[in-house]
Amino acid sequence: DPSPQGSLLYLDALGAAFPRALARRGTALLHWSPGCPRAPAGWPLPSLYCTPAAAGVLPSRAAALRVQLLFALRQRALHVLEAGLAAELHDALVTLRTEWPRLAQELELGRLSPQPGLPDGVRDQLQALLTPGVARAAELRAECARGFEGIVLRLWPRLEVVVVRTMYGAERLYCDSLRQADCQGLPFYCPFYQAAGALLGVNLWPAEPAPRFVLCPDWAFCEFLPCLASKEPRTLLLDELWEGREYGLVVTAQPGEYRCCTGEVLKVTGFHKQCPVVEPVRRESQTLSVRGESIPEEQFCQSLCRTLTMWPGARLIDYVCVESSLLGDSSGPCAPHYEVFMELQGLRDLSEGQRYKLDHCLQEDFPIYKSFRFKGSIGPLRLHLVRPRTFTRLREALGSPVPMPRVLREEQLLQLIQGAVIS
Repeated sequence: DPSPQGSLLYLDALGAAFPRALARRGTALLHWSPGCPRAPAGWPLPSLYCTPAAAGVLPSRAAALRVQLLFALRQRALHVLEAGLAAELHDALVTLRTEWPRLAQELELGRLSPQPGLPDGVRDQLQALLTPGVARAAELRAECARGFEGIVLRLWPRLEVVVVRTMYGAERLYCDSLRQADCQGLPFYCPFYQAAGALLGVNLWPAEPAPRFVLCPDWAFCEFLPCLASKEPRTLLLDELWEGREYGLVVTAQPGEYRCCTGEVLKVTGFHKQCPVVEPVRRESQTLSVRGESIPEEQFCQSLCRTLTMWPGARLIDYVCVESSLLGDSSGPCAPHYEVFMELQGLRDLSEGQRYKLDHCLQEDFPIYKSFRFKGSIGPLRLHLVRPRTFTRLREALGSPVPMPRVLREEQLLQLIQGAVIS
């Protein structure tokens, strides 16, 4: 959870950039925290929120986000829409697209329908907070019937900003999708940088589109490993960093805790009152490598998006990669390779030629990969399409609100995604 100092810095920056953002009950929260409630970003001012805390701790992620969405829809005068992860906002708005007639009926009657993952006792508790909203239900029906481009600003016309606690790395895909469609015309603000369960930095520039974070020296003990060092590097401290360079992050969150190499790489973009200002660059744990070729998460995504431009009508909803070593005997007698599972909109199938284009783009973008492919040391990439909502179920199966992995390492998650393949 954010420290008091971190949350107060967030509230100060938010209020300075968006003066009406601190209005009473003007913030709706979309965040699943099963088992125990996690404090929202602005927890020192609980009067900001119109979302009941009980909605976030439901055992089912889908039920939690749906109930939180319903309470957000009740409040037309929202100024801030806050989500723990960009994927949570994305999935809540997918629910709006698919279930708006039922949501409108619940708004109109002021009644929560029974649903999986919503225990009767909690439903009764939440039900007591609802009242019929006939006019608001009519507005919801009218706006959804017009389509969903720009739907967020049409449903909440006073909305000033979307706050997402994690919108870098894997979450950037969802942010880009939201900006282009449902959240057109709204700025996104990512207030915190967290790693290894510790709050490390705060973003003091809400109006800037790309998040950057001031690393605060007394929140955790941080060390930094220089990237591309010519010899075995020693760890550096905050006052030894250079602007423009990249560093691997090592964290000791609390005195007496284990020292943790987070796998996160940060770039120093400047300094604020002698404290380094950084932007996250990549997660080393999400690097693809079957022969030591090391294709970073961000660069793989760029190659994938370039491939999409060669598939007319296709829009990427989500994807995940698997190294063939996790597949075991099911991958057959072949050289090590990647398998990519994708959810697409606009295409129901791909020809072999279309599927090969991703492998071809990777060869163009990564000469080492091309060399291994030429020698036969790495086999051709295999591409699979999965049915709609597969990745929503995958995020539920993760069991906690963590950023989406782009490289699966667990057999249980692999089996879930393999069971959803349609092509």
